[in-house]
Amino acid sequence: MTFFSSNETLTNQAQNILNATWQEFPKLAKNQIALTWIVYDQPVIVNTGGALSPEEFWQYPIQGFSYRGEEKIYPASIVKLFYLVAIHEWLNSSMITESSELNRAIRDMIVDSSNDATSLIVDVLSGTTSGAELGIGPFETWKYQRNIVNRYYQSLGWEELNTINVNQKTWCDGPYGRERMFVGEIYDNRNMLTTNAVARLFHSIIGGVAVSSSASQKMMDLLKRDVSQKTLAENEEENQINGFLGQSLPNNANLWSKAGWTSKVRHDCAYIEIPEHKPYLLIVFTEGQENIKNRHLIPFISEKFANL
Repeated sequence: MTFFSSNETLTNQAQNILNATWQEFPKLAKNQIALTWIVYDQPVIVNTGGALSPEEFWQYPIQGFSYRGEEKIYPASIVKLFYLVAIHEWLNSSMITESSELNRAIRDMIVDSSNDATSLIVDVLSGTTSGAELGIGPFETWKYQRNIVNRYYQSLGWEELNTINVNQKTWCDGPYGRERMFVGEIYDNRNMLTTNAVARLFHSIIGGVAVSSSASQKMMDLLKRDVSQKTLAENEEENQINGFLGQSLPNNANLWSKAGWTSKVRHDCAYIEIPEHKPYLLIVFTEGQENIKNRHLIPFISEKFANL
């Protein structure tokens, strides 16, 4: 069971888009894409500034569709969305103290997708630090502390989160020392998410019930994107619009999103509002070196959903 239900209309529309995508991009294998799509009918219960209590919010029925939505996939920087919610939970519970430097790191982690900022956030969340290898006893303690974010998400009792793993930092060159030990010899302890898990967490943020209504609004402010930034600036590798879901949206659309990319995956998750359309949440994960080099793949999918 997921937090949303399916219907024939949405299923047919989404399946047609997937079929069109495979036809347009024949190198994309059926097992190299995962997708979750949530459509908000009237009355729209998200982006209301936290007008509904959590009890009221979770009682509203939601319609959606998923393809391979329960498949565990390396999330790249999509995991930063989970660290964003966790750090606000820690702040709300007075487990940590707010500071200008912490706020700078939170901002840079989401707005710029900074891996260095994320490293600090993971250290603050877990009370661990990177460094040289550790002996067996100290390393067991270190691992237990690092898994605190996993324990937090399991405590929510959401079925969509049962199989996820969110205990690793994000890297440019890769982990060293105790971090390399922790991720496993064959990287079997790396971060793993599903598009359904991302959808549920994002749904809670835009619903104003992630941690608190004020915390959710702070998260929304960081996730807001300018859809007019459709081209990369000089010396800019990515801007989380070009080559992602926002690229094919009209300039009058409102977009809240977090993208993730490596040499092997290219993902995006977004809440989208387009005038005269129903608001929707769209999470797309793609894998395969050939596919992630194609900057038209995710925008193609996005355009199809935007034009429904």
